Amino acid sequence: MRNLSDNLVGAGFMVAAMAGFALEDMLLKSASAQMPVGQVIALFGLFGTIGFAALSLLRSEPVLHPAMLAPSMVLRAGFECCGRLFYTLAIALTPLSTASAILQATPLVVVAGAAMVFRERVGAGRWLAICAGFGGVLLILRPGATGFDATAVVAILGMAGFAGRDLATRAAPRSLSFAQIGLCGFSVLVPTGLLLLAVTGGAAVPATSAVLSLLAGTGFGIAAYSALTQAMRVGEVSAVTPFRYTRLIFGVGLGIAVFGERPGIMTWGGAAIILASGLYIMLRRPARAERLVAAGPQGMDL
Repeated sequence: MRNLSDNLVGAGFMVAAMAGFALEDMLLKSASAQMPVGQVIALFGLFGTIGFAALSLLRSEPVLHPAMLAPSMVLRAGFECCGRLFYTLAIALTPLSTASAILQATPLVVVAGAAMVFRERVGAGRWLAICAGFGGVLLILRPGATGFDATAVVAILGMAGFAGRDLATRAAPRSLSFAQIGLCGFSVLVPTGLLLLAVTGGAAVPATSAVLSLLAGTGFGIAAYSALTQAMRVGEVSAVTPFRYTRLIFGVGLGIAVFGERPGIMTWGGAAIILASGLYIMLRRPARAERLVAAGPQGMDL
């Protein structure tokens, strides 16, 4: 049992990680306004691959490991491509606040998937919370309403991809470090972005500001990924995990401050429902289910 100070330090790392990921999203959105999304994904993947390779070397770990070719890692790579592709499209095409709110439903999908794939026990209360969280997503999307934005659906696809990635991470070989798994996650984005470029019409000469945004976004992402790992190692899983939802606050705040977004009452309401549902699930999680969330530092929020 860790003491209170450990949990406070862990919570601090978690909040810092979520701020870093929100800044990463903001910078990717800025870069996407200046170059094709496929080019953004390819360059982001390249910069991230270099960053995690350097981190592996600093940790005296092999950059390439045979376990990277394990079936679970191949499956994870597929989900990674789906999640990053559609989420990057989401933050490029929709308000950052909307994409950030929908992304917070990822833990709900992970818990539902764990029940169906890994036979984790999920009680009636948590199933109701999952359903309520999905209702919050629908409230944000408002299908059938005059204000419905069909492009926001790509955020759903991105969220589903990230959830699948997190579930696949549970089966990832334990011999791989978080830096090696991060390298795998970023490296598959390079061909994904290039393929999207081939389909959508080719690259553009990148502006210096766009490249700097991508470099800064990659730096924030790697730093946030490391802080997330520290959070899960220092504090108790049940104590620090709820602080993941501070990403919603940072995402909405940056959307308002940087991009001039003004989320409507339905977006605020849906986000509140998703937040409440996620917190309920995390706080009511059985102790033995912490193994799934403990896998988070290796698989979440790349």
